[in-house]
This record gives sequence, structure tokens and C-alpha cells, in this order.
Amino acid sequence: MNDNVKEYVVQKVKEMIDAPSCSTEAKTAGNNWINSLGTENEAQETKKLIKELEQDIMPIDMLIDFTASDAGVKLFGKEMAENINQHAKEIKNGGAIYCDCPACAAAAAVLEKKDELIKV
Repeated sequence: MNDNVKEYVVQKVKEMIDAPSCSTEAKTAGNNWINSLGTENEAQETKKLIKELEQDIMPIDMLIDFTASDAGVKLFGKEMAENINQHAKEIKNGGAIYCDCPACAAAAAVLEKKDELIKV
């Protein structure tokens, strides 16, 4: 992977890690990947990071369904769940495929570079 891609992905992984909406597993994978850069473990950690992000990124339809569910209301509260649900419907109508929270947005940016990352 060239230095520009590496620098970009490191920035996006750090943004993801810092996002309140980032899962513990994604934070761990992100930190492990950053710590592996330039080591013999880099390729293995790259694969782990990509796998984790592909599992964690929230498809927009799942977000819509979740925020309309009892579990979503319990997690976010009724008003916030309704607001997120409405926002998700709006961005879906605009063509969004995934949630646009900071963690998912950063994960999507990293996954866009997947082919370049795997060339490690």
C-alpha cells in the first residue's frame, strides 16, 4: 500500500476508534492494525480489521429497522430513536447504503480502500 493510502486509512481508523458509536471489537481491531504497521503482523491484522469492519458497519436498512424496534427505543430513548430513524430514512432516500454515524462513516472510508489494503 502506498504511503498516501496508508496515511489516509490510519486517519480514518483513528476517527473510527475515537467515535462514541464505535464497537469495542472495532476499536480493538483498529488499534491492533495501527500497532502492526511496519511489522510482520501487518498483513494478518489488515485482514482482521477488514473482517471486523465488514461485520460492524451498519447497513441503512438495519439501522432503520433497529431504531423502530423496542430494542432501539430502549437504547436511544423514544425521541432519539425516532430522530435517528427519520434521519436514516432521509439519507437512504439520498442513496446511502450505510449508517452515517462517525464510526460507520470512517469504516466505510476504510473499506473503500480494501483492495489497496489487502495488497500489503
